[in-house]
Amino acid sequence: MAYNFKSESEVKEYINNLGIEYRFGCYSEKKPEVCHLLADFLESIKKDYEKAGKVYRTNCDDYKYGKSCLKYGTYSLLGKGSKTSDYKLAYDYFEKGCHLEEPDSCLNQGLLLITKNDKPELKQDVIKGMQLLEKACQHQNGNACYYLSGMYIVGVKKDNLPGSLFQKDYNPEEYLVQKNMKRAFEFALKGCDMGNMYSCANLSQMYAKGDGVEKNEKLAEKYKTKAMEMQKDAQSNKTLTFQEGLNPT
Repeated sequence: MAYNFKSESEVKEYINNLGIEYRFGCYSEKKPEVCHLLADFLESIKKDYEKAGKVYRTNCDDYKYGKSCLKYGTYSLLGKGSKTSDYKLAYDYFEKGCHLEEPDSCLNQGLLLITKNDKPELKQDVIKGMQLLEKACQHQNGNACYYLSGMYIVGVKKDNLPGSLFQKDYNPEEYLVQKNMKRAFEFALKGCDMGNMYSCANLSQMYAKGDGVEKNEKLAEKYKTKAMEMQKDAQSNKTLTFQEGLNPT
C-alpha cells in the first residue's frame, strides 16, 4: 500500500502499522534485529523509554544482540527509562556488548574504566580500559583510536593527574602509561582513516612538528585540510537518526 505522507491520518496509520510489524517480527518470529527496531520505535516514535529499555535489555540477554546491549548500557548510564543511573549495570551491559563484538560497547566499557569516578562498585582500571579501547579501535571505531592517541600524547600519571606536555617536566617514574609519540601517531592515523576529524587534526600537528613521525609539511597541510573538510561536512549534515544504536557520549 502506498501512503500519502502529506495526509496526517495516513501518516498515523503508517506509524501504527510499523509498530504492529515490529511487534510481530519480535514476539512471534523472534528476530533479534526486529526486536531492536521495536525498541528504537518505542524510543523514537512513542517516547516510551521504560518499555524501550525493557525490550533492549531482553534482546541483549535472550538473543545476544550486541546493539541492544549497547543501548541498554547507555540507558543504565543515563538513568533513561528508570529513576536513577546505575554505572555498574551500564558497565555490565557494555561488557556483554563488547563480548558480542559491538565496538561502541568496548569503547564505552573502556571509558568507564579509564575515567576517574567516585563509584565504589566500579573500580578504575586504566590498563584494562586502554585494552578495551584498542579492541574497539581494531574493530573500526575511530573514536577509540582518537582517545588512545591522546593518552599516549600526554601519558597517564599514577596519581591520575594530567600529564605535562613539556618534555623538561617529564618524569617516567610518575607515569602508569608512558608518553609514546610513535604509538600516538599510529592510533591517530587509524582514527583519521576511519573518519575521526580530531585524529586528522592531531596528525597534522604531528607531521608539522615531527612528533612520532618524520616532519613533513605537505602531509601536515593535507591532514589539516582533511580535518577542516570533515568539520564542514559534520556541520552541514546533522540529521536525526533512527534504527541505530546510541552514539557514545
